[in-house]
Amino acid sequence: MSTNKTALVLGASGLVGNELVKTLIQRNQYNKIHLLIRRPIENFESPVCEQFIADFDKLEAYSELFQVTDVFCCLGTTIKKAKSKEVFRKVDFEYPLEAAKLALKGGAEKFLIVSAMGADSKSRFFYNQVKGDVEKSLKTLNLRSLHIFRPSLLLGKRKEFRFGEKLAAKASGLLNKVMVGPLRPYKAIEAKKVALAMAITAESGKNVMNTYPSHEIERIANQK
Repeated sequence: MSTNKTALVLGASGLVGNELVKTLIQRNQYNKIHLLIRRPIENFESPVCEQFIADFDKLEAYSELFQVTDVFCCLGTTIKKAKSKEVFRKVDFEYPLEAAKLALKGGAEKFLIVSAMGADSKSRFFYNQVKGDVEKSLKTLNLRSLHIFRPSLLLGKRKEFRFGEKLAAKASGLLNKVMVGPLRPYKAIEAKKVALAMAITAESGKNVMNTYPSHEIERIANQK
């Protein structure tokens, strides 16, 4: 490998994060990838990856890990898993925002984050509101390059069972066939395509601020 690029992935144990790590390793663009996680990822070995168990309430203590080329943020939870709106907001708003601040301080060239379709700080829905809040706050940080990915329903095998998403995923197979034209942005998308789009975008070298709706994420991923 001739590159000196390094990366940090937050949320590597999640659906998109796990696919992202595998994609980054496969594409061989980084000579070192830091994984900032709450608990060890079992049955996972790679000479370029190193796992760091972290207390996300004290991210500042891991500031040295943010001195990388690119920071990928795949943090996210659900109200059911978080058990309260306060905890949900901490995971989906406070942690990503603090990570972005540390990325800026560490000199990262790009900050890439997974948000969600429907993100809107003025939304009546708490989930969308929080996603919109974090997007809005990130845009005020003057990051060198900010890339926000807004996927629709994510398809893939999660470690935890989510009944609602399981039903929606089954239905999406039929619905995706009729979601054309104005309905195209609402098509379900595979987590590995989101991961691939993030990796390709990081490789582009473009220092811009951009938001990618689900159908644009799919278009980027299909470029291979």
